[in-house]
Amino acid sequence: MLFSVEQVADQLGLHVRTVRNYVRDGKLNAVRIGKQYRISPGDLEAFTGIPAAADGGGASDRRVEVSSIVQVDAIDRAGADRISTHLHAAVNQGGLGRLRVESAYDEDRSSLKLIILGDPEVTADLLRTVSLLAKA
Repeated sequence: MLFSVEQVADQLGLHVRTVRNYVRDGKLNAVRIGKQYRISPGDLEAFTGIPAAADGGGASDRRVEVSSIVQVDAIDRAGADRISTHLHAAVNQGGLGRLRVESAYDEDRSSLKLIILGDPEVTADLLRTVSLLAKA
């Protein structure tokens, strides 16, 4: 069985475009069939280091995710960068399960917006961290 880019993106909790970029950059091996890429379970396992789900996910692989949007007003660029860097470093260190963080700073409004997607417990810990960093 070969996985589609969409199935791989769903399994990894990534955007489809990110998976396509991994394929195009040669980071994830794939076979092109017509206009679509297909990824073998072995190539997916080599890429992630974890066994690929044979069925592409299902009810037995139930996930619970939370989506959070945090806005921090009256913050300067340095403070926004500090919070963003801290969160991205925490996510990139690994071991946090499926977790994604996006950040955007609006210079005109002196406002930082954070989007956190992932496991409820890990997201709760990250939200406490944001609260502490925003008060500092």
